[in-house]
This record gives sequence, C-alpha cells and structure tokens, in this order.
Amino acid sequence: MYFPLVFHPNIESEPDYMNIEDLRLYCLAKKGVDEGFPFGEQTLVFKVMGKMFALAALDEDELRVNLKCDPERATELRERYEDIIPGWHMNKHHWNSVYFERSLDEKLLRELVDHSYELVVKGLRKKDRDLLAQM
Repeated sequence: MYFPLVFHPNIESEPDYMNIEDLRLYCLAKKGVDEGFPFGEQTLVFKVMGKMFALAALDEDELRVNLKCDPERATELRERYEDIIPGWHMNKHHWNSVYFERSLDEKLLRELVDHSYELVVKGLRKKDRDLLAQM
C-alpha cells in the first residue's frame, strides 16, 4: 500500500539542537547550579557549587559552549565530530568548545553537558558534594 507524504504548513518541526534558552533551562534544572557573567556580558557561565562546568559565548553568530571533558574522550569527540574543537581560551586537555546549533543532535549535547557537570561534581570537596546531595 502506498502512503503519500503530506506537507502540513502549519506544523513546524522542532530543531534537533539546543539554543541558548534550552541550554539555560537544562543547566539551571541541575542541583546546585547558578549562572552569572564573571568574565563580562559576552560569556554566560554555569557553575555547580561555585565551580564552572559550562561557558556560553554570547557574542558569536553561532552558540559555542565550552564544556569540561575527560581528556581521552575529548580527543575522541574532536576526531569524530567537526563541531567539537579544543576549548577556546581554556585548558585544551580538559575542555572542548562545542557548536550547539550545527550538526550535533540534542541527545548528544545533553550528554556532553551532563558529562561536564558530573566531572566537576566529582572534583568538588567532600563537604560540597555532601551539601549538593542534600539539595
């Protein structure tokens, strides 16, 4: 049986990436996270218990976000995806810059944000990890 494709002009498909507002909502929903502009109004920084895990460049044409990453995984991601490059103005061994509005899908982007958050939480002092667990 043949089923023709039907175009519905009133139905817009959702983009399969994260824009800045999607990123904000996703990060701020995590325990212990706040946002600020410690480096000026061009860079939105997300911190967990006072430690950075995501930095979004707001002065670019495309949303670029620096995310912490395990060094081995960082290299693998850069080799696999052209929209993941060494961290801009960061320790390139531990940070990647990720273009959020290009070819990477939202599932991967959320996974990368989660990985960054988890790495930073893992590196917190025990006192701060315990406090975070109680939130």
